[in-house]
Amino acid sequence: MFKITMECDSCGQCKECCPVDGAIIEDKPYKISAEHCAECGACVDECPKQAIVEE
Repeated sequence: MFKITMECDSCGQCKECCPVDGAIIEDKPYKISAEHCAECGACVDECPKQAIVEE
């Protein structure tokens, strides 16, 4: 499972690349829905702030 740290600036790049609707929850910082996340890791590679880490 992945989580988004406080380094997130809510740029939206993770949400754009995520193949699953509803996996990224828009908040400050963004959050990842454990229920919807496919754990593919696409968001990890896309995040310019490296704010998405494995729990």
